[in-house]
Amino acid sequence: QLQLVESGGGLVQPGGSLRLSCAASGFTLNYYAIGWFRQAPGKEREEVSCISSSGSRTYYADSVKGRFTISRDNAKNTVYLQMNSLRPEDTAVYYCAARRTVITTPQAVCANPDLAEYWGQGTQVTVSS
Repeated sequence: QLQLVESGGGLVQPGGSLRLSCAASGFTLNYYAIGWFRQAPGKEREEVSCISSSGSRTYYADSVKGRFTISRDNAKNTVYLQMNSLRPEDTAVYYCAARRTVITTPQAVCANPDLAEYWGQGTQVTVSS
């Protein structure tokens, strides 16, 4: 079965850290730009961070810049989102998405999430004291 599976979410206090994982099953992520998106209750989905297929280029939303780090390990077929200095406003369901593309920039998926071929089921991140 071709799918993305997120893991690593949970409840954390403000200022804490979490690392999310996005693992591909049934296909290789090597040729895919990957993005992390989030959706809080009552709000629209927003992009968080994206990474090019090679891993050489990354993009971060202003709201997470300097706090979150995206990375990928193609050998493990997994993309990660390290989240530090978490804030209550980071509370949301986090999704990863994959778009197969020859475009070498992370905006290939961040700017065009509806063109992603695969989406994960989401993992809940709650930041609360």
